[in-house]
Amino acid sequence: MEKQRDNERKERIAEAVVPLRTLLSEALPKLYLSHTGILLLCDGDGVLRGTLTDGDVRRAILKGVSFDLPCEAAANMSPITAPEGVDEGRALELMIHSRKVPLNQLPLVDDRGRVKGLLLKTDLVGSPAELPLSAIIMAGGYGTRLRPLTEELPKPMLPVGGRPLLELTLARLREAGIKKVTVTTHYLPEKIMDHFGDGSDFGVEISYLAEEEPLGTAGALGLMDPPRGPVLVINGDILTQAAFPAMLEFHREHRAEMTVAVRQYALQVPYGVLECQGHRVCGLQEKPEYKFMVNAGIYILEPTVWALMPKAGRFNMTDLIEKLMAKDRTVVSFPVVEYWLDVGQPGDYRRAQDDLKNGEIRL
Repeated sequence: MEKQRDNERKERIAEAVVPLRTLLSEALPKLYLSHTGILLLCDGDGVLRGTLTDGDVRRAILKGVSFDLPCEAAANMSPITAPEGVDEGRALELMIHSRKVPLNQLPLVDDRGRVKGLLLKTDLVGSPAELPLSAIIMAGGYGTRLRPLTEELPKPMLPVGGRPLLELTLARLREAGIKKVTVTTHYLPEKIMDHFGDGSDFGVEISYLAEEEPLGTAGALGLMDPPRGPVLVINGDILTQAAFPAMLEFHREHRAEMTVAVRQYALQVPYGVLECQGHRVCGLQEKPEYKFMVNAGIYILEPTVWALMPKAGRFNMTDLIEKLMAKDRTVVSFPVVEYWLDVGQPGDYRRAQDDLKNGEIRL
């Protein structure tokens, strides 16, 4: 048994350790394929110099850090550690109380700072059976841009890989530990309700909220009573592998009332762009690329924002964001680095099928 534990410890370290000067572009695949959720950045002697987590990566994206730089450009270079052989109670105390946001990983080092182990919070308290987050899927749209495909099916019921898009979303929610889901409906609601029922066949609890008329991207929320805890809201035409638990952690870390998932969108000008001062040319950029953060159609809302929602009439998420900002309430952006696709047009729908065949989507 002791030999088995020693082998498991060595495997976990091997999975997490990378050289300090590794480029972010090279390290990220290892981070997101690992089972540890952290990379340990070490020098040639195995001494821990920094750590890189999912949260570090997303903060770096928002700051515009280039992935062509070494990991230390985005890493935490003053990580919390514990000595090898630390008592489990003390380790858990360090994870919970060392920072404003509890740690999920704790590197173990010897007296020279060399990595000797890695504790995960799940080692000490187990994995939660359910994420403290409910979900609302906005599935009431007409899908007019996808006609004739949507003449007899609502857009969230279009098949991707032989399964309705909405079914794939529910599977992602279930995998993340989200069990209670409200689906808003308007166009052909019976197609959705007949397929999913109460959700028990799909591992979730589904309730339905009918829009008598289209109410915009957030209007249906005003028909609901304020929830007891944070709620994830996702558009019904989104195909994504976004990490919902990481989004909730990010939301809590920033004490936000609303977190908006964003996706980096690049726009390349197909011409040389001149910079001019009057008639004088003072600069030239050949086919420059501009990058923007666009709304990814996924949100986490606190119950307090329901006070700003009208009880009737059309209302969009952009309206809610503007109301919160006008009152100086905390709205933050969460970069989605995982697969994401808005299946809103025929070309997008074809791409979803192709991405499935090419293995870019994991069902």
